[in-house]
Amino acid sequence: MSNTITRLGTANMYDRTVNNLTERQAQMAHLMESTTSGKRVVRASDDPVAAAQAERARTRMDRTEADKRALDAQVSIITQGEAALGSANTALTEFRSMVVNAGNGTYTQTERDALVAQMTSLRDQIANFANRTDSNGLALFRGLGSAEQPLQGGSFLGQSGQTSSGANGIANSLDGVAAFMNVPTGNGVLAVTQGATNTGKAWTDIGQITDPTAAAAAATTVPPIDITFSVAADGTTTYSIAGGAAVPYKSGDKITVAGMGLTITGAPANGDSFTIGASERSDLFSILDEAINVVRTGVNPDGSTASGSLSHGIAKALAEIDTGMNRMQTVRSFAGDLLQRADTLTVQFSAKSLQLEADRSSAEDVDMITALSDLKTLQTNHSAALQSYAQIQKLSLFDYIG
Repeated sequence: MSNTITRLGTANMYDRTVNNLTERQAQMAHLMESTTSGKRVVRASDDPVAAAQAERARTRMDRTEADKRALDAQVSIITQGEAALGSANTALTEFRSMVVNAGNGTYTQTERDALVAQMTSLRDQIANFANRTDSNGLALFRGLGSAEQPLQGGSFLGQSGQTSSGANGIANSLDGVAAFMNVPTGNGVLAVTQGATNTGKAWTDIGQITDPTAAAAAATTVPPIDITFSVAADGTTTYSIAGGAAVPYKSGDKITVAGMGLTITGAPANGDSFTIGASERSDLFSILDEAINVVRTGVNPDGSTASGSLSHGIAKALAEIDTGMNRMQTVRSFAGDLLQRADTLTVQFSAKSLQLEADRSSAEDVDMITALSDLKTLQTNHSAALQSYAQIQKLSLFDYIG
């Protein structure tokens, strides 16, 4: 009976020893896997809660990385758009200088024709800047996402309106209508046009609004308000406003009409007139075309260049070009604001990615110092256990005989 108990006890001890050795080997294998991968949670069964937390962090990190890539693409488009506006502004400034030169009284029409060729080239350059596309072939100034070219044959085909920015991105295009197609004629409220049959040398400025209420009312007046000149046999010149009383005319004097101060300069001929009507919405390219046409054809019937049509057309073109440049600069400033917002979002994305990485690391990464220390301890204990078990296996009754 005692021998049976002894045999059972020995077998049980051997089984327990083998189980302990196997368990320690498994622990060692897990620690070695953890230290190799750098992760405490290698598989979900190691720690289901930590595994879920790490997976959520990774998902949010992937979303943040996608937002960063999208933002980089948007920044590239807006940067190209801002550069195109800068180039267009440079070309428009040069165009304006040529319009000023065209008003030089010493120039002949031959010299102005040379300016016309240069102005036409600059106009085409500005059109090309407006048509510039991104790497995907989409127009930079496509408004609400229209893939149409913004300028074809002098007509703007893009949709108006600026695409909006979101919480994680900026607009992916600039408003071409605001940049190129929303230029008011005249002073923005009223516009002065020269009579079609004028033969004198008089011209006007665009007028300065002095009474907004009266100017707004004049903009709706039908028919528009005419200023008509009369030149007597003795050379005395008078003008009348809308068929009213005759008023003596003096070149360079400012007259008050339709709620604005208007300066008329030069010598009008008998019957010459100027018409004051509502300002209309035009586009930069039509304004440039009109300026080119004025420089090309703004001469007197006898071929001389001391023409009121030329002077009036140049004054009108300069004022409207300046307005167009202001519109372009406004959109360019908006592009700068978008790029500044993109910089802020980039910083936010970086901070968010850092926080999410910390959350993921806290959930699943292993403490390498602790893990290596535990692994070394397990290896030592396992080695000692193996040696002890080997010695116990060798025990025999013959070891005690002698």
